[in-house]
Amino acid sequence: MSQINRLPGGQVDRSQTLNFTFDGKSYQGHAGDTLASALLANGVRLMGRSFKYHRPRGVLTAGSEEPNALVELREGARKEPNTRATTAELFGGLTARSQNKIGSLRFDLMAINDRFSNFLTAGFYYKTFMWPAAFWEKIYEPIIRNAAGLGSISLQDDPDAYDRGFLHCDLLIIGAGPAGLAAALTAGRAGAQVILADEDFTLGGRLNSERLAFADQSGADWAAQTVAELASLPNVRIMARTTVLGAFDHGIFGALERVSDHLPQPAPGKPRQVLWRIYSKGSLLCAGATERPIAFENNDRPGIMLAGAMRSYANRWAVTPAQRVAVFTNNDDGHRTAADLHAKGVSIAAVIDVRPDAPQSQDYEVITGGQVINSRGRLGLKFIEVALPGGATRQLACGALGVAGGWNPNVHLTSHHRGRPEWLPQIAAFGPPSQGPKTLRVAGAAKGELSTADALRGGADQAARWLGENGFSAAAVELPEAEDAPVSMTPFWAVKGCNRAWIDQQNDVTVKDVKLAHQENFVSVEHLKRYTTLGMATDQGKTSNMGGLAIMAELTGKAIPEVGTTIFRPPYTPTAIGAFAGRDRGTDFRPIRKTPSHAWAEEQGAVFVEVGLWLRAQWFAKAGETHWRQSVDREVRATRESVGICDVTTLGKIDVQGTDAATFLNKIYCNGFAKLAIGKTRYGLMLREDGIAMDDGTAARLAEDHFVVTTTTANAVSVFRHMEFARQCLWPDLDVQLISTTEAWAQYAVAGPKARRLLQKVVDPEFDLSNEAFPFMACANVTVCDGLRARLFRISFSGELAYELAVPTRYADAMIRRLMQAGEEFDAVPYGTEALGVMRIEKGHAAGNELNGTTTALNLGMGRMVSKAKDSIGSTLSERSGLNQTDALKLVGLRPVNPANPVPAGSHLMAKGDPVDAAHSQGYVTSACFSPNLGHSIALAYVKSGDSRMGEILRLVSPLTGFDHEVEVVSAHFIDPKGERLRA
Repeated sequence: MSQINRLPGGQVDRSQTLNFTFDGKSYQGHAGDTLASALLANGVRLMGRSFKYHRPRGVLTAGSEEPNALVELREGARKEPNTRATTAELFGGLTARSQNKIGSLRFDLMAINDRFSNFLTAGFYYKTFMWPAAFWEKIYEPIIRNAAGLGSISLQDDPDAYDRGFLHCDLLIIGAGPAGLAAALTAGRAGAQVILADEDFTLGGRLNSERLAFADQSGADWAAQTVAELASLPNVRIMARTTVLGAFDHGIFGALERVSDHLPQPAPGKPRQVLWRIYSKGSLLCAGATERPIAFENNDRPGIMLAGAMRSYANRWAVTPAQRVAVFTNNDDGHRTAADLHAKGVSIAAVIDVRPDAPQSQDYEVITGGQVINSRGRLGLKFIEVALPGGATRQLACGALGVAGGWNPNVHLTSHHRGRPEWLPQIAAFGPPSQGPKTLRVAGAAKGELSTADALRGGADQAARWLGENGFSAAAVELPEAEDAPVSMTPFWAVKGCNRAWIDQQNDVTVKDVKLAHQENFVSVEHLKRYTTLGMATDQGKTSNMGGLAIMAELTGKAIPEVGTTIFRPPYTPTAIGAFAGRDRGTDFRPIRKTPSHAWAEEQGAVFVEVGLWLRAQWFAKAGETHWRQSVDREVRATRESVGICDVTTLGKIDVQGTDAATFLNKIYCNGFAKLAIGKTRYGLMLREDGIAMDDGTAARLAEDHFVVTTTTANAVSVFRHMEFARQCLWPDLDVQLISTTEAWAQYAVAGPKARRLLQKVVDPEFDLSNEAFPFMACANVTVCDGLRARLFRISFSGELAYELAVPTRYADAMIRRLMQAGEEFDAVPYGTEALGVMRIEKGHAAGNELNGTTTALNLGMGRMVSKAKDSIGSTLSERSGLNQTDALKLVGLRPVNPANPVPAGSHLMAKGDPVDAAHSQGYVTSACFSPNLGHSIALAYVKSGDSRMGEILRLVSPLTGFDHEVEVVSAHFIDPKGERLRA
């Protein structure tokens, strides 16, 4: 287990030796290593396979931009696919496996795809699998699905917790390289509340990767010293292992903190990751830059990597990818890599520089004006082929090649408000847009300031400028002297004449693919991206986009800025769905709201059902009842014969108060409310602006300036939001105020022929509940149980004599117990939502199934409710001809011709003799149940011209479930069609 490629120096802790495995083989590394650096130290270059062709791939970068070295970490329920080996911190006992292969990593059976690359070019998926059509479902789709994806998941519940949090600051600094540290030092010393976030576990950025020293100390030492000072300041919060994922409105940023990813498992009570929402007054992007490769034939072999990454591995992690390396460059930065590795004792085969005037070295050969045109080595680099200026070629033996094609500023966050990056000719790259997020400034390499001195100055200057504009007094920070060399490079994107030269190494996009896209006229950057999948991998094209755009520019004869670039969307790096969900999973997926009578209902053995966010009693099973229908049928019969009680607290309740309350409701509802008398309740229908029915409910007028509005349970929030929008934006001059009182008042429906007698035992005797004094649709403030304030409404959803009694929620449990006690002499029963649904279908009341977002008042049989004498939301558009056709759907009832047949909801209705297809559908069933009072199934349905088709026999069909039998169109009012019971 010798670490054959470990170099002297570096920032790893050699006193801690950590054991880990990769593909079942044991290796050793040190604290401070990443999985990638530890594997390279042990001589492992082959770490994965590409997506489409399954070509051997090794590490390309040293950071979060890595497209190749994606592995599965851990085992069991904690297995995590598609983890970048370049950012995964090494810990003792870490288990990693390669992915996207069949067989072993060295002998991947899917590598056969590479032999068929001529048939699997860009866009092949748009042109193949088209014939024969019958093959798609049985053959093509299963094959494609089996081949899709990269890693695999455990299919077990994630045992770890994820959390969310909120932070506030004056200045958020994104990135802790030289620019970010200088900015944080300036703002921190000025007393501003600062958050410094960096995705790395060691702060300092490129300072940790360079051998160059400041005047009196190394860059890494200065970074460590600065971080220590910042940590001592109470107004500075340092967030390592934290990636800022996105820039949102009003200075809000999303950030993911990897709290426990560097541990075998989180500490007890600690989350694995925290998703932070950061509210900032100002922000400064110091995210640095990403090096870009140069495309040449077979430039994807393990051992070929970015020169800057090679330098990082050498200086920070004390690792070389091979004992003999070469460098291919178009700028001075590549020479820096060669010098640093040479200083570490690594043999430099040559530096191949495309520039004819490249600097020379006394320590190794420099081939000026040369180009690397090919590579050799099945599972790892062994040789490179170099084209010399005179036309000759030369073969060099080496185990690794560092490629330096220039640097692209990391401007992703500046594009999250739709800003387009702008071309910076001095570095031949796109920089931040001038129209980025308003509160976001940019400094350092992210702005195109590539020298260390420029980055330090830029970070400090931008911070000082923001501080001055926001009332802080900022003293100048003494910055160390650092290299300030100008950028010296010759833009060079790809070797001429190459075809199988990889641009996007994860998605196997080559120069040939870009040429094919151009040939087929997919020249727009958006079309190029989607046709070739360039930049659509997990790295979002961080190392590939510029190469593809440059080649397309050459093919079209345009400059790169004319071709343009795509823009970026959050998240900045791949993020676990668990982090977005946080603790909202399992029973905590959404809040559980319990009705005020929940505890009592549990005591009665209720079975509960989720209704929106509420848990409601579905039915109350009694001893001996073995099927839910037995319980529901009993509850329905008992309610219609005597009296039943149901908790209806979940209905939305909105208090509407003010001198213009009646005027306001008259505009909200399509029917009239302006003249509703005090002490009366009215059924109301709300329309959307497009004339479609939105919700129904009641409005009770308790005083001249006070109404209580009820809504359906499902629409309680949306209706309140709708009303509040109308109050604030449509009619702000009206004197009206709204407040949701759904949770403030518990409400019980008391229904059945003995409902009045039961309530007379509960409501205080000074309130007359006789039919004459308190008729149907009456309402009043009353007292119950010797003085407790309450509200009483005589409304009925069941079609029986019924009331709804509301009391403050704190008294709800006592109230249900008192009601049941008072109802003992009448054999009162509690009933749940199933019985409630049966009774409303028997009565023909519309509910959520009928108010489905596509129906109108006309469909519901309420067309005459839409007042022509006033204006209201949706009334004008409800008169559109398309919503008032002569054969419009109308709500009707259905009963089976054979009483033994069910009438399942969702079934379609066909005229006898018509084909069974959508074109001949006469309507559909919205709600259905078994009626214990009628002894057979019944249903509500929408039928074309249904109100004129009473008595007609239709076919009820459900091809999915195999139903096909006859039903009769009848009135939707199966029970008490004249309404005599509810007015008794």
